[in-house]
Amino acid sequence: MTPSRDITRLLEIMAALRDPDTGCPWDIRQDFASIKPYTIEEAYEVADAIERDDLDDLRDELGDLLLQVVFHARMAEEAGAFSFGDVVDAITTKMIRRHPHVFARTHADTPEAVKHQWALIKAEEKRERAERRAARGLSTAEPSGQLDSVPRAFPALMEALKLQEAASRVGFDWGAAGPVLDKIEEEIGELRQAIAAGDDAHAKEELGDVIFAVANLARHLKADPEMALRATNTKFRRRFAEVEVGLVKVGKTPGEATLDEMEALWQAAKMNE
Repeated sequence: MTPSRDITRLLEIMAALRDPDTGCPWDIRQDFASIKPYTIEEAYEVADAIERDDLDDLRDELGDLLLQVVFHARMAEEAGAFSFGDVVDAITTKMIRRHPHVFARTHADTPEAVKHQWALIKAEEKRERAERRAARGLSTAEPSGQLDSVPRAFPALMEALKLQEAASRVGFDWGAAGPVLDKIEEEIGELRQAIAAGDDAHAKEELGDVIFAVANLARHLKADPEMALRATNTKFRRRFAEVEVGLVKVGKTPGEATLDEMEALWQAAKMNE
């Protein structure tokens, strides 16, 4: 096979890889569950390319992510559930339906009006989805709790943020960042007590409470906690690299240096910023 700019060729390649007689042994063995971690990983690599402002890498990583969609669609087609074409049809139908102010004769001149219209359309889609499930003999029960709509499969930090946003919509929230800071201090105090008591299980629980409260503070500061942490990770990488450069100048590796030596170089890296 030869490369192509046509999505059809990618679908043909995936079909060839999954062919039970002539395909790739690794690809043939995969299922939805085994591929799921790779799908998540590729999404994060797309985000990484965006953060690095590397458009060459972004092109490649978007291709890797697209491959994951094609892989899942191929397995679904083999199971007689749906095909890649059905995926495309579903998303194009959804986008046209959810933007009647663009594709039909309706008006939504402000972001608030668009958001309200979007909510009405999603409610109608939920009703139709329940009807389809009923026709297939599946349960049509909808989540009843305020938090039940938040997927448990989200990364923990994202799940925390979404849970807090859902609770906030019904008034279960602090009105400002100050009380959240107080809550963080309270949770840190409880963590200190658990550590002092030597209760590892309780300490882990309290640590989770601290992280949850910090995520809540990020929300009140209108900051994405995931992005804030990633920025700090980048800063840590940069400063530690400077520590390593400083050690090379004196003929040492991090494993050979003392903590005091590395701390001095760390502080120097901070000052240089």
